[in-house]
Amino acid sequence: MTKSNRSELPPEPDFQLITTALGIVSGKWRLYIILLLGEKTLRYRQLSEMLPGVSEKVLASELKSLVALGVLERTAYAEIPPRVEYSLTKKGHLALPILRKIQEIGQIFN
Repeated sequence: MTKSNRSELPPEPDFQLITTALGIVSGKWRLYIILLLGEKTLRYRQLSEMLPGVSEKVLASELKSLVALGVLERTAYAEIPPRVEYSLTKKGHLALPILRKIQEIGQIFN
């Protein structure tokens, strides 16, 4: 194989990086949460209503995990009643094109 042919080959997969990425977006609800927050900021109650199959405990846990991972930003306002909003961080926005492609693949095979 010539040197120019080697540069045309796709890079070898980095399994550690893939595992890290899948750890962030895997889980029954994380993909949906990230997609719902794609271009907007939503309150906890709005997310809960948009994901009718998720329990309060699981949604709270997933949101907390995504905030800890740096995917979501949580903004709490000192109001009565309390108001908490969630939005994607820059890191979270990086996942959107891939998640939307996954949605397209699902549509093709549906």
